Amino acid sequence: MSFSKFTLLVLLISTITIASAGNFYQDFDLTWGDGRSRILDNGNLLTLSLDKSSGSGFQSKNKYLFGKIDMQLKLVPGNSAGTVTAYYLSSKGRKWDEIDFEFLGNLSGDPYTLHTNVFSHGKGNREQQFHLWFDPTADFHTYSILWNPQHIIFSVDGTPIREFKNMESKGIPFPKNQPMRIYSSLWNADDWATRGGLVKTDWSKAPFTASYRNFNANACTVSPSGTSSCSSTQSNNKAWFSEELDSTSYQRLEWVQKNHMIYNYCTDIKRFPQGLPKECRMV
Repeated sequence: MSFSKFTLLVLLISTITIASAGNFYQDFDLTWGDGRSRILDNGNLLTLSLDKSSGSGFQSKNKYLFGKIDMQLKLVPGNSAGTVTAYYLSSKGRKWDEIDFEFLGNLSGDPYTLHTNVFSHGKGNREQQFHLWFDPTADFHTYSILWNPQHIIFSVDGTPIREFKNMESKGIPFPKNQPMRIYSSLWNADDWATRGGLVKTDWSKAPFTASYRNFNANACTVSPSGTSSCSSTQSNNKAWFSEELDSTSYQRLEWVQKNHMIYNYCTDIKRFPQGLPKECRMV
């Protein structure tokens, strides 16, 4: 497939939207921000705002242990330098597991940085960063996490951008035992977010607002008592539970990583002078 045809394929896939969606009133709690988090349009739209006094955030009512999570976001437009929109799964606690999307704002006309990370048993430092192939502030786009016992796949509009494989057999911890909630927040991080903290937040542009819609979770929920909504038999009947990347998906993943990845911890020799992390040597 030629590069131009493959680029067209990615763009066509990017137009696909989630068919079924949850209701924000039913699925989420507004947790902080003193009114800066809002649910609108009969529960179909959620917005987070940031001003000089405070940011805002929300979290899912449910905890999940494996699943496919989709959310459509439209990021802070214009001069978003210094702001971070975080959308992630986390178990919290001292030895927490976490799967991160973070969107690092930038000056008008400069691209957002999409920052990803995976924590297992409290250990992270697995950052990969990307510049997207579209303007994420002009319209809603779908950001997805597939988390099953085989791997974690980060996707944007159906295009995989990162895969973190389960390599427990090689001694590398993998998130598999701790249920996680979905969290999202919009906050000020101008000490590091944009060009390493060189560009500060322009508060004259506040309030900054990010928007969310079309949440969808095909996932196993876990009750407060620890009971999963999925028995092992039921899980095995769910396509996402055993979903793998096919050859076309791997081709799309390679296209993104070749053309849009701007940082990969697995190639940062200066950061790891004693040797790259173990999983980086097992590709």
